[in-house]
Amino acid sequence: MDKLDLVGIGIGPFNLSLAAQLDGVADVFSIFLEQRSEFAWHPDMMLPGVELQTSFLKDLVTLTNPTSKWSFLSYMVGQKRMLDFMNADFAAVPRREFAAYLKWVADHLEGLAFDNVVREVAFDGQDFKVRTDHTSYVTSNLAIGVGKPAFIPAWARQLPKHKCFHTSQAKSNLPKLRGKRIAVIGGGQSGAELVEYLLGGNVKGVEEVLWLSRRDNFEPLDDTPFVNEYFTPGYADVFAGLPDAYKQDLMSRQKLASDGASLSTLKSIYQLLYRQRYLQEGHVAGRLLPQREVFQVQQDGETMRIAARNGLNQDVEFFDADALILATGYETTLPEFMAPLRSLLEVGASGAYRLDAEFRAQWDGPSDRNIFVQNAGRIDLGIFEPQLSLMAWRSAKIVNALTGKNVFNLDQNPPIVDWVAGTGDRAGGAVVQAWG
Repeated sequence: MDKLDLVGIGIGPFNLSLAAQLDGVADVFSIFLEQRSEFAWHPDMMLPGVELQTSFLKDLVTLTNPTSKWSFLSYMVGQKRMLDFMNADFAAVPRREFAAYLKWVADHLEGLAFDNVVREVAFDGQDFKVRTDHTSYVTSNLAIGVGKPAFIPAWARQLPKHKCFHTSQAKSNLPKLRGKRIAVIGGGQSGAELVEYLLGGNVKGVEEVLWLSRRDNFEPLDDTPFVNEYFTPGYADVFAGLPDAYKQDLMSRQKLASDGASLSTLKSIYQLLYRQRYLQEGHVAGRLLPQREVFQVQQDGETMRIAARNGLNQDVEFFDADALILATGYETTLPEFMAPLRSLLEVGASGAYRLDAEFRAQWDGPSDRNIFVQNAGRIDLGIFEPQLSLMAWRSAKIVNALTGKNVFNLDQNPPIVDWVAGTGDRAGGAVVQAWG
């Protein structure tokens, strides 16, 4: 087989965006591999009514390639429902709609190969060798976009899986739930969606929902205009150049910019609790428990006894549940197929890789052989990195770096917010004395 310019491993939204941006770029030969038989975006989290937390204009291509045939608007026109979509006037796009758009692109875009499990990636000193169950590929560059595995806390790893599962497996497991008391652990959007669904009486037999979170309260995503400036190329470029210690601190302070619950979801939960308590509507009670850090769960027959420390008074508290749902997020790990390259990769603060501003993993290899990595550099590159918000811009940057050309014009106007001073505003080496 002829050598390729790029092999993409994993076909989720981010590598799908890269494949869409490469469509029509001359003299770039690529293939994208996926172990699943067809495209599916978090199918086990697709509960009724869940919404996207970002604009549909932040799709696979539009931010840098608005005339592409792979845009969300092109999908809508192709489905003959553009006007109906506009008339529906959704406050936020249904996530099921965006998932259907992504699948539409995956079903029609060339260069995607499903049912291809990558077993090993090696480097022979000149090129990468990608071995699958079916064949092998030789390539100059890689694009890793396999997503992240669910994070399971240590205290949950020995619990029976039919009584304790992650939100990424929710839709398959919810119909199998047996028990009156369900505890949801985690205060972000996925936890909020599960609580809303359970309080709505959608799972037979559930009478009480406990919602535990380490956070100070159940707080909304901050998507106000100036906070949204974190999700712009101007801020991303500044953040990428900061020292690691600064980045860690900023990440903790910017948590609600990317990891809060939608205001509409929180309002719905509150209204469900109100109706159940005061209007005798609904049969599922709720108990909201913020500032609780779970540190142990013991099984006593069919009951799960949860031990949690209260962050307000440091008391240890105990709660009983029949089943647990973990909304505990995801972790960055090195995929097994990358094991032959482990000793060559530099590890950064985000976990398995250290990424530069062009989304290239830093490694002990030739500078013209690139390992592009998506959704694995949140601390290296900023809170936008695991989000959909800038995926079209990121893909365009990768295309430019891959080709060594400005295939996409990524010049930007000066940002609304001056994140760093211009050269004329800096004090240089002088000591600036306070006015006195």
